[in-house]
Amino acid sequence: QVQLVESGGGLVQVGGSLRLSCAASGRTFSSSGMGWFRQAPGKEREFVAAINWGGAGTYYADSVKGRFTISRDNAKNTVYLQMNSLKPEDTAVYYCAGRSGPHTSNRAGGYDYWGQGTQVTVSS
Repeated sequence: QVQLVESGGGLVQVGGSLRLSCAASGRTFSSSGMGWFRQAPGKEREFVAAINWGGAGTYYADSVKGRFTISRDNAKNTVYLQMNSLKPEDTAVYYCAGRSGPHTSNRAGGYDYWGQGTQVTVSS
């Protein structure tokens, strides 16, 4: 069983930055594709970014491309989401997700493990 715990959310002004972290338990982290999703009130959960097992392959939603960066440190069993130039529409609960396989996916159904989420609020 893999457990994921997010941290780093909070309240930030428009144009500000936050870095989310997701700490994973379990021996399979280094061979797992990882992703970040978000869900705003009244909206469906949407894909944000994904990274493959080694970190060389990354994939972003168009809405965050150029502003967000996903990365991972397999020695620390942690995946990160650096968020810059934040906008009010980035306000959501952000979820970390893990796959049993090594590659990326932009579908929530492609992930087997989920964290409980961390709130990000961007104020104008």
